[in-house]
Amino acid sequence: MPFSATKFDPSYATATEVAQAIRQRVISSRELTALVFSRIRKFNPKVNAFVTLLEESANVRARQADEAQAAGTVWGPLHGVPITVKDYLDVSGVRTTFGVKAFENNIAAADAITVERLKRAGAVIIAKTNMPPLALDWQSFNDIAGTTNNPWDLSRTCGGSSGGGAAAVAAGMSFLELGGDTGGSIRCPSSFCGDYGHRASINLIPGRANNISTYGPLARSAQDLLLALGILAGPDATESVAYRWALPAARGTRLRDYRIGFVIDDPFCPVTPEVAAVLRSSIEALRKSGATLTEGWPAGVVPANTFGDYFFLISAAVAAFLLPGLEQSLRSSSSIWNKRMVAAMDASYSEWCRHNSARLASRGVWQDYFKTHDAFLMPVTFVPAFPHDHVGNQHDRTLHTSLGDRPYADLHHWASISSLTGLPATAVPLGITRDGLPVGAQILGPFLEDATPIHIAGLLGDHVGGFQIPPGYAE
Repeated sequence: MPFSATKFDPSYATATEVAQAIRQRVISSRELTALVFSRIRKFNPKVNAFVTLLEESANVRARQADEAQAAGTVWGPLHGVPITVKDYLDVSGVRTTFGVKAFENNIAAADAITVERLKRAGAVIIAKTNMPPLALDWQSFNDIAGTTNNPWDLSRTCGGSSGGGAAAVAAGMSFLELGGDTGGSIRCPSSFCGDYGHRASINLIPGRANNISTYGPLARSAQDLLLALGILAGPDATESVAYRWALPAARGTRLRDYRIGFVIDDPFCPVTPEVAAVLRSSIEALRKSGATLTEGWPAGVVPANTFGDYFFLISAAVAAFLLPGLEQSLRSSSSIWNKRMVAAMDASYSEWCRHNSARLASRGVWQDYFKTHDAFLMPVTFVPAFPHDHVGNQHDRTLHTSLGDRPYADLHHWASISSLTGLPATAVPLGITRDGLPVGAQILGPFLEDATPIHIAGLLGDHVGGFQIPPGYAE
């Protein structure tokens, strides 16, 4: 969409629009950075999205960006744009706490490769955003920064683990967030806060150390996701001696070009009526657009089996960095979920290999499906944002829904398919429930063809409304 200076809203413009406005000198980086911090001072006391604010260094960086532009130099596609990063990503000279008290004063010696790439693209990093301890929850709270609230309803969670960033983007306190996703940590908070979010194909963005976790952006438009992916993706310095990366173009140009499978409810993890209603409306929008729709799981996909392999592998991965106290808590818990985690932690390497082989086979089944289909739409979670609940071990918690009580661990289920297979998944905001809470879907795409689900998410968002400003945050 072409940039229009007359319609430019510096509070809620997209990162792409802001970058254009800076290049066209509609606004300076210093003015934009000052505006963002004024919004932070106004809205953050009730949202509490940040662990560490970097106002002084951000102002210096913004001034340098303006001076560079005045001298005829543009650093990159995010020149002068204020952004945030999740507080487990290293920013040189800034603390990285991981949401854990023991790391409260842990100062990073160098930038993470993703942060380095964002800086090289011209971004102004204004803050580190809140998350649960070690990124191991679907709520964002810890003993260092406290609890991040959902801008749509402060009594409810913003999601996790990239929750602080999702709340900041929704509340107009950041133009772009760099998060990470293991079991829905980008997709869940995006859905709960009404943002767009993208979990990249596994290993497309360098820096994670297991075969489940990956990075990705959160933003207010699908176009911003694509912009960020072009900056973040590609081999690191070691691997770049052997190969280069180029993002394949999206498979279509209009929704009617796409062949989309979908499942919006399933006994595997039944969604609540309020979620189902929004998802049904989105399917109708797709149908009216002329997209070719196919309902049902691909042949060979059994969601319960996918979840079993995912839960084993994620548990084994988590075991690699558990703090002693948390491991002891898991081992002493009577929860069936914690017992499953401990069993995976204690399993043999041959058992891990069996589940890892199933992971690769599952990806192969989906890749066969994507020979005749372009994407697959399904829920992000079975509920909208729920009330804060920080009691005890998370797997001992219960979610109270309109369909009755559900295990907290059910939040794993819909996220597990992309997490296990490593396929890209884009969260798209679809609408608002009668109670005023956002609901999103995730668009699963072919491996390494991340532009396709992002493009479909953008087109679908345009049809159903996409990102909406939470009430009370437009001023």
